[in-house]
Amino acid sequence: MKSKFSLSVSLAATVAAGLLFCASCKKKDATDNSGPTDTDAAYASDQVQLEKAFEDVESIADQASMDGDMSTYRITGGCATTTYDTASATRKITIDFGPTDCLCSDGVYRRGKIIMTYTGHYRDSGYVHTLSFDNYYFNDNQLTGTRTVSNKGKNSSGQSYFSIDVNGAIILDKSAGTKKWTSSRTRTWTNGESTKTRLDDIYSVTGSGTVTRVDSSAFTGTITSPLIIATSCDWITQGTIEIVPSGTGKTRTLDYGSGTCDAVATLTVGSKSRTITLHR
Repeated sequence: MKSKFSLSVSLAATVAAGLLFCASCKKKDATDNSGPTDTDAAYASDQVQLEKAFEDVESIADQASMDGDMSTYRITGGCATTTYDTASATRKITIDFGPTDCLCSDGVYRRGKIIMTYTGHYRDSGYVHTLSFDNYYFNDNQLTGTRTVSNKGKNSSGQSYFSIDVNGAIILDKSAGTKKWTSSRTRTWTNGESTKTRLDDIYSVTGSGTVTRVDSSAFTGTITSPLIIATSCDWITQGTIEIVPSGTGKTRTLDYGSGTCDAVATLTVGSKSRTITLHR
C-alpha cells in the first residue's frame, strides 16, 4: 500500500488470503443448551467466509501491485505469475495461478486468475480499482463477481478513506450451492499512512451488506462497532457485526474482541454466548 499501484489491505496483514474462510463453532457438550446453536453459528460462518474470500484476493492483488513478484509472499508462495498492461489509461494487473491447482504456501490450492483494473494512484483522491476473476478457485470453491475500491480523499481528521463495494459470490465445491454477498463499506486509514512500511498500517471499517445463503434465505450484516484491521495481524482484532435474518428471526452478534490478535470471536444470541474459532 506504499507504492503508487498499492491497493487497500486485506482483512488483516494477509488476512488468511484465499484460505478456506469459514467460522465454525467449538463443539459443545450434548447436555449444554445454554448458548447459541450450530444453526446460529452457520449465519456467522457465511458472513466470515464471504468477507475473508474477498479480502484475501485484495491482499494478493496488493502484493502483486507493489512488488510484481509473488514468490516471497506467504499467501501464494511461487504459485502465481503477474503481468501488467499499462498502455492505456485504464491499467490492468493479472495474477495467474494457472489452469490446474497450485498448492500455495498457506496450504490452500488455487487456480485461475485475479484481474485488477485501475486508474490513478492509490493515495490520490479519485483513484479507483476493481477486482474481477477468470475461473478463479480456492480449494475448489469458485469466487465470482467484483470488488471496487475508491479513494474518497481526506476526512475531517486528515485521514484517507475509501469506499469498498462488493457484488459477488462463492460457488461451493461439490455442487454444494452458492453464497452471494453485496456490501457497501467505508475503510479509514487510521495509522501508518505517513510511513513506507505496510506493517504499521491499521484500518477502521464501517458499513453493511446482505448475504444470500445456499437455501436462498438472506440476512443483513451491519458493523455496529468498527472493525479494526491491522496488517500486522492475520485476524480482525476488534469490532462487532450484527446479523439480522430477513423477515423474522433472531439477531446474532459476532464480536471479534477488544484488540487481541487471535483467531477467536464470540457469537451472542440474546443473553447467551459461545466461542467461534476462525479457521484458515
